[in-house]
Amino acid sequence: MAVKKVTKLEIVESIYQKVSCEKYVVQEVLDDFLLELKNALKEGSTIELRGFGTFEPRLRKGRECAHNPKTGETLSVAPHYVAAFRAGQELKKALWDLEPAKHE
Repeated sequence: MAVKKVTKLEIVESIYQKVSCEKYVVQEVLDDFLLELKNALKEGSTIELRGFGTFEPRLRKGRECAHNPKTGETLSVAPHYVAAFRAGQELKKALWDLEPAKHE
């Protein structure tokens, strides 16, 4: 069974069904939330969403000798930051008993 992807539009629709405001307002709030997350990470801040998890910028070491798997070309990669996520306890507990057949 393939893993189901949930899109931002589906999240907006789901929230819209639960609250009493216009869909475009839900869309704007979600977009603003994601923009705030991105801006905080760009500033080097860690974002802690209690009960869900933590987003943080993490430094990846550079490499002098890396390979492009598609072309086989050798290149160097400078040190750079990536966004990392650590799941919180509540999220871990919620996913612990997920059946493998449903997730695969």
